Amino acid sequence: MSRLANRSFWAGKRVFLTGHTGFKGSWAQLWLKQMGADVTGYALPPLTEPSLHALLGAADGHLGDIRNADALSAAVQKSNPEIILHMAAQPLVRESYRTPAETFDVNVMGTLRLLEAARNVPALKAIVVITTDKVYRNDESGRHFPEDATLGGHDPYSGSKAACELVVSTWRDAFLRERGIRVATARGGNVLGGGDFSSDRLVPDIVRAAQSGKALDIRSPMATRPWQHVLDCLNGYFVYAEALYGGETSVDALNFGPSPAERQIPVRDVATSVQAAMGLAPQWRDVSSTDQPREMQTLGLDPALAAKTLSWASRLSQDEAIAWTANWYDGWRKGGDARALTLDQIDAFMKG
Repeated sequence: MSRLANRSFWAGKRVFLTGHTGFKGSWAQLWLKQMGADVTGYALPPLTEPSLHALLGAADGHLGDIRNADALSAAVQKSNPEIILHMAAQPLVRESYRTPAETFDVNVMGTLRLLEAARNVPALKAIVVITTDKVYRNDESGRHFPEDATLGGHDPYSGSKAACELVVSTWRDAFLRERGIRVATARGGNVLGGGDFSSDRLVPDIVRAAQSGKALDIRSPMATRPWQHVLDCLNGYFVYAEALYGGETSVDALNFGPSPAERQIPVRDVATSVQAAMGLAPQWRDVSSTDQPREMQTLGLDPALAAKTLSWASRLSQDEAIAWTANWYDGWRKGGDARALTLDQIDAFMKG
């Protein structure tokens, strides 16, 4: 069984969480607070309507841009965190084609600003910078990339995150290690979970199609991804932070994704499974022939090092991740309280 985030470890810990208004950040903030952590959030206002941040009633934290060095530094210094979890980013591939310079500015320079702000924090012991499964130079071979695979990126989002990895490596070697601050990058798989309302993402597109009565358009029905529930991904980040804080590991980067032994599930099968679980007619429209930016067709991660280093593995299979996600949205669509739905899944995950 996979190692779980340690509630007693997080109780009372001061955590600076960037991106707390986003999808993963909202789950992370709620879970950390449930474990007793003292969380200071820093992010832009939610970019979607609805947003999970608002649905959870999470009104606290700082609203600001991670590229604003003065405001970011002031917030970091005031909170004097023991741990920093950096999730703020421009996270969308298709958006990165529309705004490539801004994507690099947010994902690279934003990270640099945070690491600069962290250099002189007295209590700081560990930083986990969240990048992505797309940091690897993807040759479309279908292999599952280990951490030492070549970094790169065809699209601006992937390239910006690969560049972010280099920034983290440089600041770790030049400044942070000598101050006793352990900093590492976490490369998570394609995350599923309730409360994601972003544009150009599969499950939110399914929900929007159901609400509008319009057909679901799928750009790459046969593309495969390392599907993973948000709680499995976050559990990996939390356990990694614990290990860095306590000096259990000096590994600089880890993959968090489903086992390569699991079947490769194409986008179309995820879509029909989610639709069926929500009581919708499993149907969609293939729009892959339309003019659109290039996206990789195959992507896989090898999480063996996380298993060896942290005793971490996905607790939910990909099929279970799909089912949990569909159940959350189905409950919410039928009038369920988003906070209660989210807390119920956190509790179920923790109980195993």
